[in-house]
Amino acid sequence: MSYCREDGKDRIIFVTKEDHDAPSNAELIADDPNDPYEEQGLILPDGGINWNCPCLGGMASGPCGTQFKEAFSCFHYSKEEVKGSECIDKFRSMQECMQRFPELYPQEDDKEDSSQESAPADGSASERDSSPSAVEVSPENPPPTVNPTTS
Repeated sequence: MSYCREDGKDRIIFVTKEDHDAPSNAELIADDPNDPYEEQGLILPDGGINWNCPCLGGMASGPCGTQFKEAFSCFHYSKEEVKGSECIDKFRSMQECMQRFPELYPQEDDKEDSSQESAPADGSASERDSSPSAVEVSPENPPPTVNPTTS
């Protein structure tokens, strides 16, 4: 004989072997494609953005979540010939916010600095340190200038 009892916050259900032998009569409910907690991937079936997607790594809910959502939405819905070209200010705003929280959003330069701090203690340079490295050049990051009088 099956029965149920409450024990504080818990509900304890006892069932018989016969209860387990009988096939289940539970009705399965189809997944709701509009359920925001259901894993749908980054883009929802209606074309919207799934801000709960684990692929965003929490960016949509961090201290710069609003700026991230504005920039990402702008890019996603962009109709410009160069997709997202009208979103530069939104991405700049997001970047400025992230720079205010370096412990949450480490920059590539920060990662390189921490790897150089772990250089050999004997002062010798590793092969990686002695080889030239590529520098990304953009309007925001112009190439370094060489002053011939300071060599």
